[in-house]
Amino acid sequence: MKLAIKERYSSRQLERQMDSGYYERYMLSKNKLLPDPIQSRQNPFLDQYVVEFLDLPDTFHENDFRKALVKGMRDFILELGKDFSFIGEEYPIQVGGEDYRIDLLFFNRSLHCLVAIELKVGKFKPEYVSKMDFYLEGLDRQVRKPDENPSVGLLLCASKNDEVVEYAMSRTLSPMMVAQYQLQLPDKDVLRKKLQELINLPEIDETEGNKGV
Repeated sequence: MKLAIKERYSSRQLERQMDSGYYERYMLSKNKLLPDPIQSRQNPFLDQYVVEFLDLPDTFHENDFRKALVKGMRDFILELGKDFSFIGEEYPIQVGGEDYRIDLLFFNRSLHCLVAIELKVGKFKPEYVSKMDFYLEGLDRQVRKPDENPSVGLLLCASKNDEVVEYAMSRTLSPMMVAQYQLQLPDKDVLRKKLQELINLPEIDETEGNKGV
């Protein structure tokens, strides 16, 4: 209810968030530590994003993924959160006379910083971290304004192994997260079970309420 009020969901948007298990995904993500130097009372990032609104073929490339997200930006902003403002796609940075491009660039109002998103159609690989380090350094030197916080990176992959992610990011000083995306609506029962395990809630026996009726 608090999230619906904060985000000012319409009835259609609220129905979508319920169908996508947004509450369960949010609760599973919110207690994960944000990397330094991010300071926020509320974690604006999720560990898993659902992008069921994309009209993608069975086989697609990162370029197709990026274009589909830009085309469905209204729905993508709903999934990200309304504190995210879209700046541009393939955002250019020039270093050493060479051109580099960030897949998607946003600004987050609550964190007051630029957010670079790199899209990967496969599983997370350790080498993605060094590339994001490079992009964040470029943003901070060339794009970030003096009153803004250091830029943040989000690597959005089709899948990830948490142990591999932890090893890959253990020595980086850049504020970045690794999340995975899902192209179909998730199984809410699976999400609820994970949430119950996380907060040690007993599973609800739906037959209990029928006793004595």
